[in-house]
Amino acid sequence: MAHDTDTSLLPKIDHAFDLTEEQRLIRDMVRDFAVAEVEPKAHEIDEHHRFPLETWKRIVELGLPGIPFPTEFGGSGGDTLSYCIAVEELSRGCASTGLTLAAHVSLGTYPIYRWGSERMRHEYVPRLIAGEYMGAYGLTEPNAGSDSGGTQTTARRDGDGYVLNGAKCFITNANHAGTFIVTAVTDPQLGAKGISAFVVTRDTKGFRVEPGEHKLGMRGSDWASLVFEDARIPKDALLGPEGEGFKTFMKTLEGGRISIAALSLGIAQGAYDVSVKYARQREAFGKTLADQQAVQFKLANMALDIEASRHLVWHAARLKDSGVAYGKQAAMAKLFASEAAMRCTYEAIQSHGGYGYSREYPVERMWRDAKLCVIGEGTSEIQRLIIARNVLREAQG
Repeated sequence: MAHDTDTSLLPKIDHAFDLTEEQRLIRDMVRDFAVAEVEPKAHEIDEHHRFPLETWKRIVELGLPGIPFPTEFGGSGGDTLSYCIAVEELSRGCASTGLTLAAHVSLGTYPIYRWGSERMRHEYVPRLIAGEYMGAYGLTEPNAGSDSGGTQTTARRDGDGYVLNGAKCFITNANHAGTFIVTAVTDPQLGAKGISAFVVTRDTKGFRVEPGEHKLGMRGSDWASLVFEDARIPKDALLGPEGEGFKTFMKTLEGGRISIAALSLGIAQGAYDVSVKYARQREAFGKTLADQQAVQFKLANMALDIEASRHLVWHAARLKDSGVAYGKQAAMAKLFASEAAMRCTYEAIQSHGGYGYSREYPVERMWRDAKLCVIGEGTSEIQRLIIARNVLREAQG
């Protein structure tokens, strides 16, 4: 069963961190929405593996998909930090819902806005922001996960267009998407430099979406597989220059890592919230768990992980907004926050005892949801490689 949030039992902390008035308003709006409409459905959509389309429609009504995009495209002209705060607050109540927004914005919309032609930007971005359909990003393949340079899907030049053949898997939002950003090999002789990116529309002949497998967590987030069998697309479907697809999706993933870090932060915060509430209510050995030193230490560790994560995530977002290099900081934020989410949800289960292992309380769902965060947008191992390469490069001067 789902448990309503009694805000009187939650920690009274204002994570201001020098937010602007607009950023605080976004935080408060999304937090109120998450408490009232998102969190109450979290248990049900997880239990039934159901994508809550009605929640997505409300997210669109609130303008959340348009936060980091200019007003000329129908956005609100906000910044990356504001968008990350929205993802964090949604994920605090339901990680699946936070993931839906994160994938739509960072992976399904931003690459078109950033690298698309003027035709693409004005044809697709306003419709994605308005929620006419969702956006999806097709990178992962059955034989190419962390090794993105091992892409096997091909795009063969044919007349005035390309013919796609191959498959993608684990594609978030795919069943509801109208546009798909897809990577494919255009020149197999060039390795990673022979990979290009394309925007494929749902009605493309030879292209189909197949249901995804059941998942450990994030069960309220949609995913599916993409199959291309002689799928013909026009030449102007190319996203960016031919052969620069690898560079494009590497930059896309840098921004996406901040999103996943914000998602992870939200999960950790949600696990902490319910653990504080439970510790103040539950009694053992003649006193509440909150008075037991062992539980106090768990809460202290969780609070520390959350505070450190928030500094890293918001710092990476602010660097991106400043227009400076942020790849190392994005990897650091994603690595630390995702692993912190795993630690916090584990401790949340431990502090709940046997109830934490049951479906009656949300912490077991949060633990399952957190697992995706140490895999998606690059595993923890990949993040450590990125960080190491950056610090070694910096050491060379």
